[in-house]
This record gives sequence, C-alpha cells and structure tokens, in this order.
Amino acid sequence: VTGVPTGFAELDAKTCGWQDGDLILIGARPSMGKTAQAITHALAALEGGPAEKTVQLYSIEMPAQQLMLRLISILARVPLTRLRSGNLTSYDLELVCSAAGTLSQWENRFLIDDSTYQTPATLRTSVRRNARKYGKPALILVDYLQLMVCPEKKENRTQEIQDISRSLKALAKEMTCPVIALSQLNRSLEQRADKRPNNGDLRDSGSLEQDADVILFLYRDEVYHENTPERGVAELILGKQRQGPLGTVKARYEGEYTRFSEYHLGYGGTTA
Repeated sequence: VTGVPTGFAELDAKTCGWQDGDLILIGARPSMGKTAQAITHALAALEGGPAEKTVQLYSIEMPAQQLMLRLISILARVPLTRLRSGNLTSYDLELVCSAAGTLSQWENRFLIDDSTYQTPATLRTSVRRNARKYGKPALILVDYLQLMVCPEKKENRTQEIQDISRSLKALAKEMTCPVIALSQLNRSLEQRADKRPNNGDLRDSGSLEQDADVILFLYRDEVYHENTPERGVAELILGKQRQGPLGTVKARYEGEYTRFSEYHLGYGGTTA
C-alpha cells in the first residue's frame, strides 16, 4: 500500500490506499452508515499511518460528543445502546476504559471539529491552523459535503457544490494528503428496482463526479430488504478511480457498534 490504509485489505489492493492529493467521495443514502465508514477510515489512518501525522475530522452533522460515544463503542466493542443508557457490566467498563485510554493517546493526533458552519474558507483556515499546531495531516475527512455553505451568492446550489468540491480538491493538493468527503445521493434512486448507487446519483452536481479522484458508494441490502441473505454485509462500490480498477468490495457491518470491518468468507450473507 503506497497510500493511507483504508481499513479493508481488498480495498487497499484495488486502490493502493488513499493517495496524497486525491479527493475521495463516499456517497450513500441515509442509514447506510456514511459516518461509520468515515470513522473506519480515520481509525485505519491512525493505526496504520505514520505516528507524527494527524487525522482531521470535520463533523458538520454530528456533535463531537456523539462521535466520541461511537468511537468508544467501536474500539471497545460495547454496543452503542448500552453505552448511551449507561447500563454497563464491570467487563464493559474495563473495555470502555481501555478504549478511552487509546483515544487519549491520540488526543493530539485525532482532531475533531464539530462546527456547524463550515465554508471552504473556514475549513481551509482550520486545516492550516491544525497542521501548524499538531503536524501535517495524513487524512482529512468532511461529514458531509452538502452541509458546507458558500457565503458568496451563487446562481444556484449546483454552482455552490461545484465551488465546494473544487475547494476540497485544492485542499488535498495543498496539504498533500487525501481528503475524504461524504456525500448525500439523490432520492430518485429509491424508485429503482436495483438501489445500488452509481455516479449519476451524486446529489446537486456533475462537478462532484468530475472533481473526485475516487468515488466510493455504500450499499447495504438489509436497509431495503429485511429478509435478505446479505444481513450484516455491506458493499463498497468503486464507481470511479482515476488511477485504478472499478469493482465491489464486501465488508462486514456490525450495527450494534455501527462498525464496518473486514468481510470474512462464510460470515453473514452469501459469499461472492
């Protein structure tokens, strides 16, 4: 892997990891697990990336406190519902303390900003300030792109999204690191029989498809079909990759921890 580890061996094999200067879009409909996917990539970069580099996560949608609960649930493997209710066994508490210890070790490496107002300019300022203070980023994540705003008046939302996506690509080049931006998808895909997303489903703009170096879609059949044989299975669909092959990688989705992990043959659904 020449780039930042993705957290999935098969995805690493197809992409060689997230590459410096690349803009990666992760697109999905609501409830598919976009934020959980972003966290997976952030943790992979922290665990597998260079110790002197940071990971910057801009969570425009979810407050930092909720994000921390998710992180503890993922690292400790304690169900999120139990964490929220505080109904923990003594063993759970041990696991939670261990996870909290890991997070505190990353205090100056894993930088979370949950400002709800984020423009291309404010994002760039924050990224530069964090880079000066804590070190060069290995990875920058934005959750999610359509919640960013352009203060300058544009003709329409499509024009705004174009400016935002171009600014994210410019940021990836300036910081010489990958930028992952989560993206919503058009509601119209819900009308199709096969609801697996494709590049045409990117919301608000064709410029997203143009500016992105890699486009990854998330699809979980169980969101639409309760009795699917593919329960607990996610498809990571490479819809675009400027420097490599397209294709689908399977991953495991553990809903109780809102956690994605390696897909091992024989787990959950049918094997490919």
